[in-house]
Amino acid sequence: MVDPIASSRTHPADPSLPQSWNYEATVTQVETIIEQIERGELELAEVFDQFASAVEYLRQCEAFLQQRQQQMDLLIETLTDESDSPT
Repeated sequence: MVDPIASSRTHPADPSLPQSWNYEATVTQVETIIEQIERGELELAEVFDQFASAVEYLRQCEAFLQQRQQQMDLLIETLTDESDSPT
């Protein structure tokens, strides 16, 4: 099982994410949790714990994607401003 916290790739400065956080590893972890729940491999109490973990991982992914979207918007705005300036 892939642990997103133990991933070797680091993310750019987002203080809400652990230093070694990795988007792809986190998505894989969520997929693994869902598969375990669907196959009935977990005790009921563990289903709730794993589900809570998956929700937290998904929140991290959403925050990461929102940050990247903001960065892309800023880059696009910068490119647009540069192309509008007279040379």
